[in-house]
Amino acid sequence: MPRPHALGGFPRAGGSPPHARALGAALTSLAALAATSLVAGPASAEPFAGPCALERTSAHHSEGLDSWNSAYPKPERKLDAVMVFLSFPDSAPRTTPKELTGDYFPETSRFFEKASYGRFTLRPHPQRAWIEMPQTSTAYEIQRDWDSGRRSEYLRDALKVSDPEVDFSAYDVVYFVADPDAPGVDSDATKVVNFDQPLYADGTDIRRIVTVFEQHPPDRNVLAHETGHVFDLPDLYHRPTDGKGDWDTYVGDWDVMGSQFGLAPDLFGWHKWKLGWLDREQVHCVQGADDGLVTLEPLARAVPRGQTGGTRLAVVRTGRDSAIAVEARGSTGNDRNTCTEGVLVYRVSNEPASGRGPVEVLDAHPKSEACWDESVYPQLADAPVRLGERFTVPGESVNVEVVNRSRTGAWTVRITT
Repeated sequence: MPRPHALGGFPRAGGSPPHARALGAALTSLAALAATSLVAGPASAEPFAGPCALERTSAHHSEGLDSWNSAYPKPERKLDAVMVFLSFPDSAPRTTPKELTGDYFPETSRFFEKASYGRFTLRPHPQRAWIEMPQTSTAYEIQRDWDSGRRSEYLRDALKVSDPEVDFSAYDVVYFVADPDAPGVDSDATKVVNFDQPLYADGTDIRRIVTVFEQHPPDRNVLAHETGHVFDLPDLYHRPTDGKGDWDTYVGDWDVMGSQFGLAPDLFGWHKWKLGWLDREQVHCVQGADDGLVTLEPLARAVPRGQTGGTRLAVVRTGRDSAIAVEARGSTGNDRNTCTEGVLVYRVSNEPASGRGPVEVLDAHPKSEACWDESVYPQLADAPVRLGERFTVPGESVNVEVVNRSRTGAWTVRITT
């Protein structure tokens, strides 16, 4: 079951003043901690993404992509991430920083390398030694819905003890990794913590920190999920009010931001478009004069060197705040373990905040399910439209018909409105 998280990511600030600067200011600003919200932030000077792109709104992690929220680092080319390992005086670590680094890397870097078609590299910089916190692990009362005061105390102490050892101005992403065997550590508390006003250390603003409390070994793809928040991607799961229902009713297995356990966890084409990993030429905008035919390459398939990669996403704008997205999903790349293949259809909205259903996978086979022994939500495991099938989007005059599949695995789709 996926766990609820506060969300996150921070931009790199320029300059590297002497290391001892500004720790007092950083600790003072911790009073401005906010674990669940961050203002939409300014847009960078990005070209408009086209008539099928939804506008970015003030919703937390809005799915609008006509502009980039410059409060977040954009995953282009290379970003550097520091891993700081925190121990506690009430527990001698049974693992080493090297072992814990191996839990997450190089797998997390490989996930983003594949998802971005080689356009982005996440470079980890793990510290080699444990840094001991001043209080016992139980004193911080670490848990999923963490008391804000205790969480602030934990982060204040973590920054204070690590600042003499780490030059935070050298990194774009910060991971604080706790000793997983300490008695007070709760793996459900893994999350990204945002700050209303950034912390300040080594001449750089720190807007969010990934706090890792995972077991050893950790959940599959959990750090890829958390790092997605650092790049302004929302939670796509649904947290039941009583905590007892299904969490994966919105998107099932089909995006790591829904579940780190998903069988097909590659990021939706919409997210790749938002992050800049799909060019406008790879996104087919279905409009009135369109004949409706589009050939979609499997979303997770690697792009051969020197080639454009073909069309990976088709979009129908259905309103000011909504669109229908269509993409091909197959057993390759990050989706190599998928149990079904076909053309996936989903609805995107720019108004719902993270965790409130900004993306909803539409089930082309609502009366059946698949992969019940492996899928996080079998009802959506067979959601894709198969060859020879036609699917009408509920509540919309949008039809998706799969008319051909080539020998190379590309799907020809007729989309009519």
